Amino acid sequence: MDTILRIDIVSEHDAFYHQENLHPLVSVIDFTGRVPEQYESRMNFGFYAVYLKDVKCGDMKYGRHTYDYQDRTLVFVAPGQVINVDINQDYKPQGFALLFHPDLIRGTSLGKHIDEYTFFAYQSREALHLSEKERRLVLDCFAKIQYELEQGTDKHSKTLIAANIELFLNYCRRFYDRQFITRSDANSDTIERFEALLTAYFNSDKPQTEGLPTVSYCADQLNLSANYFGDLIKKETGKTTLEYIQLKVLDVAKEKLLSDTASVSEIAYELGFKYPQHFTRLFKQHVGHTPKEYRNSLN
Repeated sequence: MDTILRIDIVSEHDAFYHQENLHPLVSVIDFTGRVPEQYESRMNFGFYAVYLKDVKCGDMKYGRHTYDYQDRTLVFVAPGQVINVDINQDYKPQGFALLFHPDLIRGTSLGKHIDEYTFFAYQSREALHLSEKERRLVLDCFAKIQYELEQGTDKHSKTLIAANIELFLNYCRRFYDRQFITRSDANSDTIERFEALLTAYFNSDKPQTEGLPTVSYCADQLNLSANYFGDLIKKETGKTTLEYIQLKVLDVAKEKLLSDTASVSEIAYELGFKYPQHFTRLFKQHVGHTPKEYRNSLN
């Protein structure tokens, strides 16, 4: 099995690219002219990393999937993720990176809300593509962080650096919203495939053998990360992925209650509920009646 290079602190990553480290918990790297310490590495970081890839240089992978990147692309890596950087002796990296350790943002506004930046858990075909104007804005954010690092550490450093990282991530959230809009055709296709997936699932025996379809199952079947899939569904439909699945369950349930002579408990089991009372509770919560009351009203 290939060895995994574990890099726990930011200063170790700087050393890997032969860059002077100005702060052990945060760094901004310009990769121009830098050569890594070794080649063809699988890496596991103990910190957050954001790469601005100016050109396609090697294949960066998360798990089995290659990141969807080209010129002016941002790739986000969360602590604990394993990425593959397949590079060779001709590898000439170009671009920039922002690295920051969880300890840097602990107790700050960013630290309290870091989980809201769901793009750190995005995977293949989900990188952020920037316009030239957006790229300049990203580099301006990086420059402000670098400026703070060059001033040396004082009582304001942590607050200002964390605030500038948070500003940068908020811009990224806006840019991703723009990307979801510009990819509306592809998003519509994903929703159609999601709907077809759910229909096929409930037309099979999977509900009885595997239970209700989960968000992670659906995302995996559509070759998307759960976070990206959830954000896409939310932006396109206004519903969470779980709500979308539940509404599909209720639609199938209504059809069965209308045309099936099976008992409510039998229908619950057919739909994948382990306990019939859970089905009854969900149905009443959304429909306003119990399944039995709904069936009686139709009759």
